[in-house]
Amino acid sequence: MPHTPSAPVILGDEPGSFPHSVLAERHPAIIHQVRDAFPYGPEQHRALDALLENCAKGVIEPLPADAHDGERWRAWGLADQVGRSWFDVPWLWSESYFYRQLLQAVGYFGTGAWQGIDPFRPSKLAELDASETDEELAALDDLEGRPADERANALLHGSLWGNRADLGFRLSAGGADTPAPTPALVADDSDTLWSLLPASGTGTLCLIADNAGRELIPDLLLVAHLLDQGRVGRAVLHLKPYPYYVSDATTADLVDALRRLTAAPGAAATYGRRLWSALADGSLTVRAHPFAAAPLPFEALPADLRAEFGAATLTIVKGDLNYRRLVGDRRWPPTTSFADVTAHFPSPVAALRTLKSDVITGLDPATEAALVAAEGQRWRTGGTHALIQVRR
Repeated sequence: MPHTPSAPVILGDEPGSFPHSVLAERHPAIIHQVRDAFPYGPEQHRALDALLENCAKGVIEPLPADAHDGERWRAWGLADQVGRSWFDVPWLWSESYFYRQLLQAVGYFGTGAWQGIDPFRPSKLAELDASETDEELAALDDLEGRPADERANALLHGSLWGNRADLGFRLSAGGADTPAPTPALVADDSDTLWSLLPASGTGTLCLIADNAGRELIPDLLLVAHLLDQGRVGRAVLHLKPYPYYVSDATTADLVDALRRLTAAPGAAATYGRRLWSALADGSLTVRAHPFAAAPLPFEALPADLRAEFGAATLTIVKGDLNYRRLVGDRRWPPTTSFADVTAHFPSPVAALRTLKSDVITGLDPATEAALVAAEGQRWRTGGTHALIQVRR
């Protein structure tokens, strides 16, 4: 049964708070980044300038009357938010609608020359082509001679900490490359995760991906290993239907990542070919459901996705945004039960997340006390801590 929310929804109306800084600082920075990344024409420049002004001083505006997704956004509550300040509506909603409006401004959904052009693609490709990616792929060669369980744990943690590559986070936080203070892993249910994926498994794994580039590659490596070792018989990769939150992975980003893998030397290419073949034979499939970019928590899953996840052996939810959607973007006390706030989800679920926003559940009191004593509240948003949480 769905849980009854008992904590306030997070808004962006508190000056000095992390949500307020995203709306007031990160979103304008993203508009400037997008404007500089492409030789857009006067129409796009005017629309971006208008969005920049609107984000700072305006209110949420409706979509154009002929918007292809107008009905969908009305079902997602647009009428209730129009006319309100960006800072006074649920933070999850305002963030999601910002990216929808940004794509509108650059002509992504239009019929002109800029239709379908990902405004974040230069940043994604720069990260994918970085020397750090070469180093990470070369490290796969060192894993090849290790026992399967050791490789599995290494790839699990690679997927977990790969979330540090979130481009939107780095844009305003200056990166997450500093060493993580103890305890780096604030919750670790990895033993439970592996118990749900036994070596003789034949079930289905759903993985709800987060970011492209250097995060998506470790996710793909983990999926390839699970398929190759027979821990799952089938995997379903859930991606975004269009560019979202700067670096969230789309199908085009998946193709770029696979090409990067297959063109690499050594073990990386073997992983890439395994995944390419899995897509060809159907043991790996891709979904880009419209709800993946909805401004709503997973508690509001549509019936088709609820049935799909309900049939999965395990669903892995990657990254910070998906964690917010899984547990509800609310001001939960950190010791709130993870099992309770994910009881609505229709299958066993695992969250792999690097902490980059205030939302957190499932901590034991001693861990929370140690974190607060060492860092105040910085531990929640600094990207130096992570978690693996599982609800059977």
